[in-house]
Amino acid sequence: MLKKLRLIEEEEPELHVGWNEKTKDILIKVMGEVQIEVLKTRIEERFGVSVDFGTGHIVYRETIADTVEGVGHFEPLRHYAEVHLRLEPGEEGSGLSFFTECSEDMLAKNWQRLVLTHLKEKEHVGVLTGSAITDMKITLVAGRAHVKHTEGGDFRQATYRALRQGLMQAKSVLLEPWYDFRLEIPEELIGRAMTDIDRRYGTMQPPETKDGKAYLSGSAPVATMQDYAKDVTAYTRGRGRLSLTLAGYRPCHNAEEVIGQIGYDPEADLLNPTGSVFCAHGAGFIVPWQEVKNYMHIEGQEEENHSLEPSFDGSTGRERPVYAEEEWLDPEEIDAILDRTYHANKKESGSTRKWSRPKTRPVYADPVVRSAAKKVQEKEYLLVDGYNVIFAWDELNELAKVNLDGARGKLLDILCDYQGIRGCELIVVFDAYRVAGHPTEISDYHNIHVVFTKEAETADQFIEKFAHENGRRYRVTVATSDGLEQIIIRGAGCALISSRELEAEIADAKKRMNENYVNHKAAQVQEKTKTYLLDDLDEKMAEQIKKIREDGDLSF
Repeated sequence: MLKKLRLIEEEEPELHVGWNEKTKDILIKVMGEVQIEVLKTRIEERFGVSVDFGTGHIVYRETIADTVEGVGHFEPLRHYAEVHLRLEPGEEGSGLSFFTECSEDMLAKNWQRLVLTHLKEKEHVGVLTGSAITDMKITLVAGRAHVKHTEGGDFRQATYRALRQGLMQAKSVLLEPWYDFRLEIPEELIGRAMTDIDRRYGTMQPPETKDGKAYLSGSAPVATMQDYAKDVTAYTRGRGRLSLTLAGYRPCHNAEEVIGQIGYDPEADLLNPTGSVFCAHGAGFIVPWQEVKNYMHIEGQEEENHSLEPSFDGSTGRERPVYAEEEWLDPEEIDAILDRTYHANKKESGSTRKWSRPKTRPVYADPVVRSAAKKVQEKEYLLVDGYNVIFAWDELNELAKVNLDGARGKLLDILCDYQGIRGCELIVVFDAYRVAGHPTEISDYHNIHVVFTKEAETADQFIEKFAHENGRRYRVTVATSDGLEQIIIRGAGCALISSRELEAEIADAKKRMNENYVNHKAAQVQEKTKTYLLDDLDEKMAEQIKKIREDGDLSF
């Protein structure tokens, strides 16, 4: 049957026939009941087959509302390609447009054309419902190939992954098809018609009346207007007429409901992966989309401004980016390089003027020279996993059962006191990943920094990212009792302290501070309680005693 429908599709370009591999269903995109009836009649007359159509569904589209840069990397063993794409919102109804701004010094022209070909060759899907994307401007801004290892298919994978990684970062918008309608009804039914259009989330112009007829024009979603022609015929008793024309795609009126019904998980879509493939120790490994920029080989356009020190902007509540890393070689490594460079052709000891049979000696692989991130300065950071600590401390745990905000506030006050004693940069991180649309929120609370993570990012992920970027450049300590997170933190070169140990450390620090204060006050009191000979004498007697001491005259 699919082959027969393909024949009709070739004759009628506006008819789109598809195949759903999962459900084994034939899908046909049509507009309304009339086209369905015409198609049924045509199939029966031409092929002698009586067909029926099940209940269809709306064909949605997706676009984005902000500009992002997506990165795709594909590097299994002996393969290599990296692609950077800038995704920008387009005009309504503009579809997809593709451009390149990549220098040929960075990526050869033939590879650039290949990337654009891969962007155009398939229908790319979004990350909300898996629907096709539209109304976007996609620009190739950077790319890299390997002289020996890059093959054509590598750029296909890198391009697809760059697009998906960008979509995961962007604010996506679900689109649905809309109709332009014109409704002709008896004048006395104008109120009923306007109420119907309003209930169907439509918009309309002021009605026009002429010769006992009323005319309404406007737009409404296809989903709500599919069966309205039957309703018009019913309540006007055949005296009304509804004309519908496809107006294009606009933001969906019930996006959250549609997304929930479809239940699409972009990270579980194996045909459209969001992560990238990198290579280490001779084997490829998958990097999730949110961590790709920590591994990418080309610096993106978003990383043009470099900063050596992580910092927080209290006025904007945003984290200033950290990008540049200085590298250094210790003296032993430098000596090894010089020895291999300048003494590689040095002959064996003995006379260099006489010929001798070359000595056979084992061949060893050159030592691997590794670089280490240089610590710019010994600045100290303490990162605290907020909720992990709250539920690990008995006092705060009991308070959290009654009022979580109260427990959070008390923890911040305790850490403010501790920061005054320790004198480090203290950052408390709280999860806010379940709050829809929540951006990363960074603020100052007295003398410490407080972070609420963005949507879909846990406190663990934020801390691991911070540790990965700064763990080998600064003295970073992380307070958490999460076992898996501790392994990752240690691998990033950071110090660890459990939530219980932090509680004990704070108690000891306060105890030491109190003891020092008491000892200091006692010393001051002791200094004040010493009694001297002249302290309690009046001024005249004190002068006489002073004169006696100076003259040695003991007579009065």
